[in-house]
Amino acid sequence: MPFMKGPAPIRRTIEYLDRNKLVLKERVKIFSINYNTKGENHEGARQFVFWHLPQIQYKNPNIQIATFKNLTPSPFIRCYLENGEEVIMDIDYKSKDEIYERIRKIICKSEETLKAEDKMENPANFGAKCQKHCICEVPGQLPCPALIPLPNSWRGKYKFQKPDEL
Repeated sequence: MPFMKGPAPIRRTIEYLDRNKLVLKERVKIFSINYNTKGENHEGARQFVFWHLPQIQYKNPNIQIATFKNLTPSPFIRCYLENGEEVIMDIDYKSKDEIYERIRKIICKSEETLKAEDKMENPANFGAKCQKHCICEVPGQLPCPALIPLPNSWRGKYKFQKPDEL
């Protein structure tokens, strides 16, 4: 399997990408992280980009994510919001876990919001675990054939039979 090659191939599995809780708020449009490839004060930012940035990209497909390497003396994260404002976070000498928690608290949706969004069900769905058990419960649909029989012209038994068999 070619996708299982390279450093830490676990990062490219769906299970790993889906495990993240960093779902950015709707008002965040651009997420950028600035760091250097050398220096101990940038180590947490490098580790965060290596382990968590693919998860953020997977969970937030409509957000532009940019990384800028070797352009700044101290690492930082800048988020551009839809109203033109910027949120800047200093991540100098922070570990990848501290950066993760800081982002989760500042620009991510809360646990309650994520649970509420998961519970919001598509009203067009029907079945055993949905609001409506049968399509006949949806307004504008035909009633159940179990309750009101269909016209004979709609039933294959009558439609495709030869007249001498009736």
